[in-house]
Amino acid sequence: MIDKSTFSDRKALFHTFGCKLNFAETSTVAKMLAGRGIISAREGETPDIIVVNTCSVTELADKKCRQAIRAFNRRYPAAAIVVTGCYAQLKAPDIEKMPGVVIVAGNDRKLEIADAVERWLDRREPVLLHTPVKDIRSFSPSCARGDRTRFFLKVQDGCDYFCSYCTIPYARGRSRSATIDSLVAQAAAAAAEGGKEIVITGVNIGDFGKGRSDTFFDLMRALDQVDGIERYRISSIEPNLLTDEMIEWVAGSRAFMPHFHIPLQSGSDAVLQLMRRRYGTSVFRHRVETIREVMPHAFIGVDLIVGARGETPEEFAASRDFVDSLAISRLHVFPYSERPGTRALTDIDHVVSQHDKHMRARTMLDISDRKLKEFTDGFIGTVRPVLVEHRAKGDTMGGFTDNYLRVSLPADASLDNRIVPVRLLENLGEEVRGEVVV
Repeated sequence: MIDKSTFSDRKALFHTFGCKLNFAETSTVAKMLAGRGIISAREGETPDIIVVNTCSVTELADKKCRQAIRAFNRRYPAAAIVVTGCYAQLKAPDIEKMPGVVIVAGNDRKLEIADAVERWLDRREPVLLHTPVKDIRSFSPSCARGDRTRFFLKVQDGCDYFCSYCTIPYARGRSRSATIDSLVAQAAAAAAEGGKEIVITGVNIGDFGKGRSDTFFDLMRALDQVDGIERYRISSIEPNLLTDEMIEWVAGSRAFMPHFHIPLQSGSDAVLQLMRRRYGTSVFRHRVETIREVMPHAFIGVDLIVGARGETPEEFAASRDFVDSLAISRLHVFPYSERPGTRALTDIDHVVSQHDKHMRARTMLDISDRKLKEFTDGFIGTVRPVLVEHRAKGDTMGGFTDNYLRVSLPADASLDNRIVPVRLLENLGEEVRGEVVV
């Protein structure tokens, strides 16, 4: 049997693909391994364990995960590779065969990874932690600090929507969530650790409380009362689950930031119907206009898919014109990817070529660049509160304003994890140059 005291000599490297929920769960795994004495490898150190938390939202995501696993094995041939996440849930038998992989953990088994690592170090036997998605029922809330200042609070998992293009319900299981009391306790614990900001994460967080009498809005109001947490951000919420009442409440809340991330996916009603989305463009426009009415300064990020099955040139033009007409801050553009097992492959005939997908993505990204510039330029010369993050490379530090503008500041260690007033001086594209107002 291995001497557990030697765990203190072990180093782990973590690599995360995909959504904020994955980053939250990676942070939790890292914290659990650290509790066993296996600490994160610093830059330049050779890891003994490599944890790859995967995504499977597109075919490209799958490819990037495979490439990363192989690259880690080539660079660190002696390291034991742990693969978890959505790709691991969907393709466990394939991943087990990859060189260097010793542990494969499905989405609901991530909290068992630390035990599995111990077993590997003890017996050198590969470990498979995999539950068929139809049998996934459990939920374990978590709140862990990422590699920045913010904490990530996992409040919900799974999805019941079964959109025609998406495999997430097959990778994450049905919608389920924690209790409000347990999440308030975790937020309070984060505050006790010095946390100032919490990002609320999940697969479909607006579905929080499904099957119970409580709702996501109830959770928001409860979290707003936690002493010590000065900022909350909602990672993403479906437009049909974001109500006018919630928007108006955020505008006057103590700690919820003027920052929304709302998936649109298409600006064409015909394509939204083919996607089996639960809203139309009129609902989405109303949400954006309501936010702008009560919070003109709010950042509004929008997810958009281009080149989906059924998106004819005419429907793309409708989507483009709709998006261009919205008072949003930024687009996150994803070319459509065929996913095995989804209804789009059998129910929708029209297929968009890769060339057209690329051109459509470029068109939407150009719109995004213009809208981000217009939004950011509107705040140059103003003073906004910035939560300053850890020291960056070189002589600058970073942080975000309340309305989610990334700011670069001259390095000053005394500012770390503090909210300070910053004058925004110059729009640099992806970030704003600022100076602390004394």
